[in-house]
Formats: sequence, C-alpha cells, structure tokens
Amino acid sequence: MEFKVYHEDDNITFHNQTIVHFSQCSANKQLSFHELLRLTSDVAVEEYRQRGLSRDVLSQSGYAILVSRVSFHINRLPKENEKITVSTWEEKAEALQLIRAYSITAEDGSSLVEGLSSWLLVDPVARKIIPTKKFTMREPSSYQKQNACSRPAKIVIPQGLTEIASRKVLPSDIDGNGHTNNARYGAFVMDSLPEEYRNKEFSEMRLNYSKEAMLGQTLKIYATFDDENKKITLVGKTEEDVSFESELVYR
Repeated sequence: MEFKVYHEDDNITFHNQTIVHFSQCSANKQLSFHELLRLTSDVAVEEYRQRGLSRDVLSQSGYAILVSRVSFHINRLPKENEKITVSTWEEKAEALQLIRAYSITAEDGSSLVEGLSSWLLVDPVARKIIPTKKFTMREPSSYQKQNACSRPAKIVIPQGLTEIASRKVLPSDIDGNGHTNNARYGAFVMDSLPEEYRNKEFSEMRLNYSKEAMLGQTLKIYATFDDENKKITLVGKTEEDVSFESELVYR
C-alpha cells in the first residue's frame, strides 16, 4: 500500500495519507479522540516543517505555536485498517490567533471528519502572546473555505457541574514543551465519561485549552449531561485553575 505526503499544486493544502492502526483505536475499533487530536496536531506541525518552519527553527526565531481551541464535526470516525487522507491548510488569521483547518477523508474521497483549530503565537521565553501580524516567517494566508464544523469559540458552561473523575498527570502525559500534550486531553475527556455516554456516537467535539496541566498535578473533571439536547459539557480543573473545557454532542 502506497502512502503520499504532499502539498497540492496551489501550495495551500497539505495531505498526509496513512492507515488507521489497531493501537490508535478504542474498544469499538474506531479512531480514538486522543488519536484524532494527535493526528491533526502532527499534520499541522509537519505542514510547517515542510515549509522550512520546524519547531526548532521557530524556537530559534523566538516563536512557539500552541494550540488554543479545536472543533470537529464527525460524520464517521475512521476504522481500524482504513486508509485515510489527513489534510490541513492555514486560513486567514485573527488578531491573536492563527487559524488552521482539517479534513479527514476515506479512500473513496468521502468526508469522515472536518475540523478547525486556533493557535496562539507565543514568545517561549517571556511567555507572552505575539500578535499574528508580527509573524513574518511565512506569507500570511487569506484563504477561507467552507467547513461543516463550528468555529472554535468560548464554551458556555452550564450550572450544576458534578465531579465525575479525578486523575493525576503522569510522565507519559508530558511532551517536549514540559506540559501535558494537547492530544492527551482527548483521553482525559473520554476516560472520565460513564460507560453509557462513552459508547455514544458523537457528531461534534470541541476542546478549549485554558492552562497547561503539569506533571504531578491532579485533574478533577466536572460535567453536566443534557440528554434533551444530546450534549455533554466538561471542565477539567487542577489545584490552580481551569485547565480545559470540552463539549460533546452525540446522535
């Protein structure tokens, strides 16, 4: 089986063909949420690397790019052994957020998942946000394409949150930035759900990152379950503050 990694002729859209492995799937043999987050985050990093903007190059130039919010519309999660194409392109930036879109398609070209994400441009030493107009290492994108998923935005937290899980941040959760890798929050969300909700067929998933969870901290996860609107809202808190917020919609 042949896999290709390439930019389209327009030099806007980047494609990564791959296969869904057994280890990337949940018990239902579908791609897990944390692997969905990893795949899309990795393809974004690789797209920049192919443009000569690797993490090392960005760091040496005084930049770090950190994911802030993600939003996915799910037609169907990819299955074990399925050949898929993970595509990404940068869209028109906001004043303080870089915007990136994703599309995951099946081998026949049908749409499986569509996504949007926002990223903060940060000075890694001063830990300050840099306005996107000051990021001159690449030509800024003016591209905007219709996407089925909702825009990354503030998640409205309803009243009546109940603690449903608690877990410690372990060494396997930590990445090279020294804090919990963004993909791990997908596992935190799904692991916290009661079984009757964990087995739902989800159509939307949003995740907003507020403050990095650090090694040794304890995450307490709170949730509300709106069965009438088929919506689950979750908040993860460390001893210091809110770490993440998430919203799931099921069919």
